[in-house]
Amino acid sequence: MKQQEFINTVLPFKDKLFRLARRILVSTDEAEDAVQEVYLRLWKGKKKIETYKNTEAFAMTMTKNYCLDRLKSKQASNLKIVHSNYQTSENLERRIEANDGVALVFKIMDTLPEQQKLVLQLRDVEQFEFSEIAAMLESNETAVRVALSRARKTVREALIKKHNYGIS
Repeated sequence: MKQQEFINTVLPFKDKLFRLARRILVSTDEAEDAVQEVYLRLWKGKKKIETYKNTEAFAMTMTKNYCLDRLKSKQASNLKIVHSNYQTSENLERRIEANDGVALVFKIMDTLPEQQKLVLQLRDVEQFEFSEIAAMLESNETAVRVALSRARKTVREALIKKHNYGIS
């Protein structure tokens, strides 16, 4: 695979990779690094890319696995320290964003269990099919549907509570 073919194959979904990495890692800088690392790995294995039916799903799976590995690694404690340093400057920004409905939904999504968060991100934000999500998460479609249903229910209940009582 030539360089231009590679770019045309993997570049269209870079934003999806970033959003997934950002959802898992929280830090924008860490997410950018993760996407860069995934692209590097894709480039090194560019001969294998042609053998995959869905390159985008493969890249999303790589991104998910890489990000989860980062969180499990020794550097995860460093990531938490970095995030705690930024919390004070982001509090005002987060309060302003919470006034926006979309930001509120993403805030609620952050409270979901990891599996539900990933399924909701992949299905409702990234628009993947259930079969693709099941393959990415190495699960079955029924489990994906159940996780999505539970995630949506939790988000819906949190939104109703927020709008009815004005507190979260």
